[in-house]
Amino acid sequence: MIITSRSNERVKAARALQDAKARRETGLHLIEGDKLVLDAIASGARISAVFTKEAGRTFDGIETVTVSESVMEALCTAKTPQNLCAVSETPDTGCPEEYPEGLVVVLDRLQDPGNVGTILRTADALGASGVVISADSADPFSPKALRAAMGSTYHFPIYIGTLQKELLRLKQQGFCCICGHLKGSETLPAIGKRTALVIGNEGQGVSNETAALCELYRMPMRGRAESLNAAVFAALMMQTVLNRMPE
Repeated sequence: MIITSRSNERVKAARALQDAKARRETGLHLIEGDKLVLDAIASGARISAVFTKEAGRTFDGIETVTVSESVMEALCTAKTPQNLCAVSETPDTGCPEEYPEGLVVVLDRLQDPGNVGTILRTADALGASGVVISADSADPFSPKALRAAMGSTYHFPIYIGTLQKELLRLKQQGFCCICGHLKGSETLPAIGKRTALVIGNEGQGVSNETAALCELYRMPMRGRAESLNAAVFAALMMQTVLNRMPE
């Protein structure tokens, strides 16, 4: 059977997950696009249902629902939907008692889900051990953030919590916490095997409360631009820190 009505209850429930409140209340999120759905399945994401435009296509152990083109367009936020989207359980994002050794990337009040997703993808590619996201940042499981992350959302731990509390925990566990700041030194502190890199809000940078818990660093700027996009700054800093981290 092919679902052709956008008013179908299954379709309405899945479509509601485009909204952050529905994602929080249900503990579910919507994955859009063939590559992202297949990567999530391969990465062990708990998929409860796959919606497909391809009649007869199935996935082992996962309920598959065939829908029309117009229904797929309703389910997806992308302008040109592909053949698949899926409903998945949102992974546990609770902060750990003990953080993994290595580089932990910390996001302080980032508002652009594209930046959040891009930073997750970069952190995954460069080998960060995890990402901590403040509760007042953009949702990493929103459709836009998931598209920007290109599957990296399911490759390593993502923690969501109260930033100052988690920075204190990181410091207690021997992490050196570094953040970009206009009043910082242009010399990085010594980089050890436990380093937390804090990326601040796109317009305001890190909060005063966050800065008070960090070593402040000002990236030297040789050109005339006064600042960088948050995701670009994060990429440059991650590469710099990881290059200096002892093996």
